[in-house]
Amino acid sequence: MQLSKLICSLFIGATLCGQAMAQSCAPKVSADHLVAPGKLQMSINPTLPPQQFVDDKGELQGLNVELGRAVAQKLCLEAVFVRMDMPPMVPALQAGRFDAINTGMFWTEERSKLMFMIPYGQQAMSIFTTPSSTFKITKFEDLSGHVVGIETGTYQERKSREFNALMVEKGLKTIDFRTFQTASETTAALRAGQLEAAINSDDTALSYVERGIAKVWVSGIYGTDITLDFRDKTTALAVSDALKQIKTEGTYDKLFDKFKMTRLKDPSFDIRGPGPAPK
Repeated sequence: MQLSKLICSLFIGATLCGQAMAQSCAPKVSADHLVAPGKLQMSINPTLPPQQFVDDKGELQGLNVELGRAVAQKLCLEAVFVRMDMPPMVPALQAGRFDAINTGMFWTEERSKLMFMIPYGQQAMSIFTTPSSTFKITKFEDLSGHVVGIETGTYQERKSREFNALMVEKGLKTIDFRTFQTASETTAALRAGQLEAAINSDDTALSYVERGIAKVWVSGIYGTDITLDFRDKTTALAVSDALKQIKTEGTYDKLFDKFKMTRLKDPSFDIRGPGPAPK
């Protein structure tokens, strides 16, 4: 570690150190490509541990938080997180309220036409209940006719409803979906007895298991890549380069090991898909 970085980290802490270091070098993304000069503003939904969550002190934690800060530091920008629920994120990005979505959004072909998406990890869906539940689930079809909670406006909701439609076509009873704004609200409803089961990402479900508040019955459903998402191509390309540096230096692997998340098998950190059409 360089002497300046060592002194900085000793006296003001790693997070503030990263911001200070960013301010001491020239930004690698010019102001005309950012919402605010010198800042990388990222929306985040801090209700999905271990990807992003709020600790007992009210501080943002999680893989996406630390990865976002590491990227911003590489670009000599200040990392700024804008907390919000998932449903309004894409229109807010398109409206220029912030520079990026950093909440582990699943890659889909449709979404890749709305923004510049960079895959950086992998994720799938889990079905879980409370630990004491007598509802045994071995496959998705077992949810037929039952009350199931899910976070609204998400990849999980979309894929679950698609599979449910196929089930109904085969003569099975429809799933009674109850939607919630956040994963935390979904789990709270499950624990309150308002739901029989819930669906969310594998890593989020596993974090609930580790806390003793959930039991996972089926996991690895509809696996796909999770992404960082941008309104501006120049910014996205700069972040792509930063991610490649972070991978080479070992920070990428350390973060994924720390938060027990699934890394890309062969990460290129390139933009996948066409991105939005030129205006």
